[in-house]
Amino acid sequence: MIQRLLKFLDASPVNFFAVKNLSEELLKAGFRRLNPQEPIGKVQAGDKFFVTKNDSSIYAFQIGSKPLADAGFRMICAHCDSPTFRVKPNAEIGCEGGIVKLNTEVYGGPIMSTWFDRPLTLAGRVIVKGEDVMNPRTLLLHVKRPLLQISNLAIHFNREVNDGVKLSKQKDMLPILGIINNELEQGNLLMNLICEELAIQREDILDFDLYLADAMPACTFGVHNELISSGRLDDLSMCYAGLEALLGSPEADVTKVLAIFDNEETGSQTKQGAGSPFLGSMLKRIAWAQSGTEEAFYQAVERAFMVSADNAHAWHPNYSEKYDPTNHPVLGGGPVIKFNAAQKYASDAVSAAVFAEICRKAGVPSQRFVNHSDVAGGSTLGNILASSIPLRGVDMGNAILAMHSCRETGSVADHTYCVKAFTQFFSGMA
Repeated sequence: MIQRLLKFLDASPVNFFAVKNLSEELLKAGFRRLNPQEPIGKVQAGDKFFVTKNDSSIYAFQIGSKPLADAGFRMICAHCDSPTFRVKPNAEIGCEGGIVKLNTEVYGGPIMSTWFDRPLTLAGRVIVKGEDVMNPRTLLLHVKRPLLQISNLAIHFNREVNDGVKLSKQKDMLPILGIINNELEQGNLLMNLICEELAIQREDILDFDLYLADAMPACTFGVHNELISSGRLDDLSMCYAGLEALLGSPEADVTKVLAIFDNEETGSQTKQGAGSPFLGSMLKRIAWAQSGTEEAFYQAVERAFMVSADNAHAWHPNYSEKYDPTNHPVLGGGPVIKFNAAQKYASDAVSAAVFAEICRKAGVPSQRFVNHSDVAGGSTLGNILASSIPLRGVDMGNAILAMHSCRETGSVADHTYCVKAFTQFFSGMA
């Protein structure tokens, strides 16, 4: 199971590849791809299908044996984007000695210092000419070798570097792409690379969405190989746990939904984010296709339960003062139920009790997380989604260290626990 997760992490350097890989797994499992521009058609028990939006979010549905109006649906939500750096248009900046660096902007909230002095690569999508100007073609790009690096300034020029240094996103965080060899490469290094990788002509390229990604593979470490080191554990580990549970759970009376959103790291307010009405409209269309009435959707919502799966903060042995004294989850302690009095999380006593009981039935431990009252916490997609679809639900995730670092640390045991809990949830027998 862990090797499958590591393989998925390595193959999913950015959101577009995560959705591509999830789509391929669903197709192999017998799900059919729907075009949201076309009618859904008759929906029957046992039907399995999925849709994508913007190539960067994906929504899978498995229809239960009971009508939606009677049994509702069980939904696991996660997000496939992670903090990184986006390549700007006209990105190449020529420097003395022929060095070329790329102009980038920050995506989300990365720990910027963790991106220094490590091999990086490029991944994303390239938009090329199609037969119809309104429908250009999309090609995915993943340069599978170390390609760039953001180099630190030597300590000899910055003696205070170990005392804490404020970093400029525009000055300090620009990666070196390479050194030009001849005049023909001047201003063309990036575009030449794209053309070579995708075997296309430069005149066919219309635009791109390209991002930096860690070039080093995900791995396990620790005396017992009990820990996971990888970029994008937040939140691809939850995406993959949801997929494994969806494909590994038996057919049930309830309808199963796996919703993987984009742009959580920037607020979710996009057509492919949790703030979009897209998922709600798809559920409404499915309910209508099954029952012939819109009322069935509203009945299904009242019977539904949502698990908003986004990683939690593990207790850090070097910074215990940052954590709540009685609610600090540990690595390997099981899925974490997250609470916040300011309603940044969807959990309440009822939904937390439901999920804790699901864990118990699955033979899995569970933990609680609440922020230290003097330390502001983040938010996630659960309450954003619930503001448009009034779902009963819980915010949870596996505990990790160094959230938003270029490489985060998780637990092998926790991933196994999470898949078991999600499988129990999707089984319809919890």
